[in-house]
Amino acid sequence: MSTQVVHQVASWVLSYPHDDVIEALPQLTAALREQRPTRAVRELLEVIERLAATDPEELRHLYVDTFDLTRRHALHLSYWTEGDTRRRGEVLAAFKQVYRDSGQVVRLGGELPDHLPVVLEFAAVVDPEAGAALLQRYRASLELLRIELEDDASPWAGAVRAVCATLPGESPRTRTEAMALAGPVQPTETVGLEPFDPRLLPLAEGARR
Repeated sequence: MSTQVVHQVASWVLSYPHDDVIEALPQLTAALREQRPTRAVRELLEVIERLAATDPEELRHLYVDTFDLTRRHALHLSYWTEGDTRRRGEVLAAFKQVYRDSGQVVRLGGELPDHLPVVLEFAAVVDPEAGAALLQRYRASLELLRIELEDDASPWAGAVRAVCATLPGESPRTRTEAMALAGPVQPTETVGLEPFDPRLLPLAEGARR
């Protein structure tokens, strides 16, 4: 149960800090304190403490600066591995198929199906097994996101660390180790926007060795 609670809380704190998210922080804290004090639980408690101590308007500006104005912190899991390529459309369709296979309605809230808070919500309340499998499949994306947030001392870094801590094995220490988790990547043709950082994306282009 604690893993599902971690995924549910992480889904909330990694979402845009609307009033309902901010108002829910005390309840999220209470839910975590009912769990065994694992590393993931402790990480999330620290994140919530930092978020709660920040002025809401300042927090919203910081969230936009962190996740919307730079692709170095992309919350879309397949963006880290596919970039803006034709293959990414197939990958997004695969996410939707996983959701359909659950037999329940998965609300995307206007987001793409690989948006991390959406995947975490799915793993928490719809299909924990299939959701955990998606997170593990995109472990490279999660770890690269974690490293980038840590490098920028982001208050949300601990939330991604918490999610990674629910998955098997230790987190990689370097970008190279994190990229290796993606396994062999097939060359793909980039369309539309350029990858946000040639050092990072897509993995198919052999970034950051």
